[in-house]
Amino acid sequence: MVAVLFISLAVMLCIGVPVYLCLALSSLLTLLLSGTLPPEAVAQRMFSGVDKFSLMSVPFFIFAANIMNRGGLAPRIVNFTNTLVGHLNGGLAQTVVLACLFLGAVSGSAPATVVAICALMLKIMTEAGYGRAFSIGLIMAASSVAVIIPPSIGMIVYGSVTGTSVGELFVAGFFPGLVYGLVFMVYSWFYAKRTGVRLMPKASWKERGEAFRSAAWALGIPVVIIGGIYGGVCTPTEVAGIATVYSAFVALFVYREMRFKELWETARESAVGTAQVMVILAGAGAFSWLMSRYQVPAALSSLVTSFGASEVPVLMVINILLLIAGMFIDPASIQTIMSPLFLPVATQVGVSPVHLGIIMVVNGAIGMFTPPFGLNLFVASSCTGIGLSTLIRSVLPWIALSLFALLLITYIPAISLCLPDLLYR
Repeated sequence: MVAVLFISLAVMLCIGVPVYLCLALSSLLTLLLSGTLPPEAVAQRMFSGVDKFSLMSVPFFIFAANIMNRGGLAPRIVNFTNTLVGHLNGGLAQTVVLACLFLGAVSGSAPATVVAICALMLKIMTEAGYGRAFSIGLIMAASSVAVIIPPSIGMIVYGSVTGTSVGELFVAGFFPGLVYGLVFMVYSWFYAKRTGVRLMPKASWKERGEAFRSAAWALGIPVVIIGGIYGGVCTPTEVAGIATVYSAFVALFVYREMRFKELWETARESAVGTAQVMVILAGAGAFSWLMSRYQVPAALSSLVTSFGASEVPVLMVINILLLIAGMFIDPASIQTIMSPLFLPVATQVGVSPVHLGIIMVVNGAIGMFTPPFGLNLFVASSCTGIGLSTLIRSVLPWIALSLFALLLITYIPAISLCLPDLLYR
């Protein structure tokens, strides 16, 4: 029956069946062929897959992200970051990475970040001498940091599937997100130095102050989210609700770039986005239950530990499997399908569940721009009109850099665990 479960899943994924149907139908088919339980069990397990308190924050974060993406946030943040680092070697590239970090702390959405940064920075970078391949590759890769910097939907999904504290995961994601972005920034500095990209004029302190005042309300969103969680004032669910109200207030009454009609349209768009996440989690609930019933995690644990009983080879195998999966399916699906499989393996060799969660989230971020089905590739193609083959060539150096960042985050656990140990222990 395990073979039926996985073969049917693989076949449906290959022929383009939506992920949630792949998970649900493969579970239903396996149950029908086994004849051990009634098919109604699949529906029950699908419901239990989304009947979790931690998932209440998902619609709020999605709604807040969509409001701020439409409400004039991105241009102000990009302008502010450009006044800070635009005059350095690779200054515009540094601006892109910093802007992605800020927008990631607001939206948690890599595709939304690609859209915003492409519209604002691609033309400016190419005219400044960076080259189109470098510029679009950087935008696609740096936008994936939104998956790592809290608030991260992937962390919420991992926490709901494994029972790990979402608050700890959010705290743990801060430094890995910075390390991930810093690797891109260092490479950008050397690239600009080597190719002789001209320097931008240095902004005066007055210009920086004006840019900060213009972006202050926008920068308040990550302060509310990160400060509320890191300070222990609010739970992730409470912070999500506060961030939604705050972002609506800013968009409607401060920047005034959104009307109530557009707010309603944004709510409808957010409801669709929430449904897409939840229906995948529902299908994964049934799929994960069947995997546990057939003792797949125990078998995988034995297989992986056969490569070695220490942390280094086990994490290497886990990373390879996650990177392969990221080429074909989205991060939320990876978390729901593979977290129950890898958690027993990782804890057996002494890996913290929080550290494993960050490793999985970083792999999901890399999958966002990894061929052949990285979502950032398709979003960038639709925004710019550049063909997929060109985009794939452009992104290859950035994949190598992201793998280096992944190795640092994987094998230096303190990057992920220093803040949780400080705040939760």
